[in-house]
Amino acid sequence: MAIVKSKLLKQLSKNYPNFLKKDLEKFTDIILMEIKRTLRRGDRVELRGFGVFSTNTQKARISRNPKTGEKVHTLEKKTIHFKMAKDLFKKLNNDE
Repeated sequence: MAIVKSKLLKQLSKNYPNFLKKDLEKFTDIILMEIKRTLRRGDRVELRGFGVFSTNTQKARISRNPKTGEKVHTLEKKTIHFKMAKDLFKKLNNDE
């Protein structure tokens, strides 16, 4: 099950009752916006203990529509690459 922003904010407000919900929402919005801006510039984002976000560029190519078999020209695009930190990997696999 994925976590959505509203559930994340609920959990944050439960863990940090001294902060107002609107302040926590603004804080998470700022963090997410800065990650987006940094990736848009082509830089990488490193969150220690969590992982690294970076961008890869897929070259333009001729691809195929799997339903019709028709050849389609696909433009160059950027994709996001995530590599998790060793600490997170160990916690996920109970290797503490």
